[in-house]
Amino acid sequence: MKNPTASEPRTTAALAARRRKTETALERVHQAIARLRREKAQVSVAAVARRADVSRTFLYNNAEARAAVAAAMAEAGERRTQILAEEDEKREATWRERALNAEEALKVAHVEILAQRIRIGELLGQIRDLETEWTEGAAQRIATENSTLKQRVRQLTADNRTLDERLKAARANLRFQDRRVADLEARIADLPDST
Repeated sequence: MKNPTASEPRTTAALAARRRKTETALERVHQAIARLRREKAQVSVAAVARRADVSRTFLYNNAEARAAVAAAMAEAGERRTQILAEEDEKREATWRERALNAEEALKVAHVEILAQRIRIGELLGQIRDLETEWTEGAAQRIATENSTLKQRVRQLTADNRTLDERLKAARANLRFQDRRVADLEARIADLPDST
């Protein structure tokens, strides 16, 4: 039989080592949870186990570790719910603002459409007034007069061109005659006096 007194110190030392190892693991779990919160990462058993370098079994079996992970997950869930609620409020506010802007734009568009309809009605009325004044015979008469006037304009343009050419020729002749008169005057001045 073994001596019971010799095994007690080893058992006590093993238990103390195990307790230290558990406390170290618990400290790493708390640090991992704190890092996940700072990084705003999702808190889960797998994430805490990976960051703390402990097994998932340790997190499930150790009451303090299980409570810490559960509390962190609950807090993260509350934060996530709060963030989602704030995002919903922001989204609703932007939609509300967009809806108000759209309503305002719609009112402006309706006013503009009404003004355009009134203007179109006035113009259509003026067209009808013009159409009623002119009968088909009057329209034909005006078309004939228009073509006659166009022909007259062409004729006058041709006559104007001809008169312009004649004017240029007359001016050229006048300049020629002026030079000839000047030449004759010079000759007369050069003639000896017979008196």
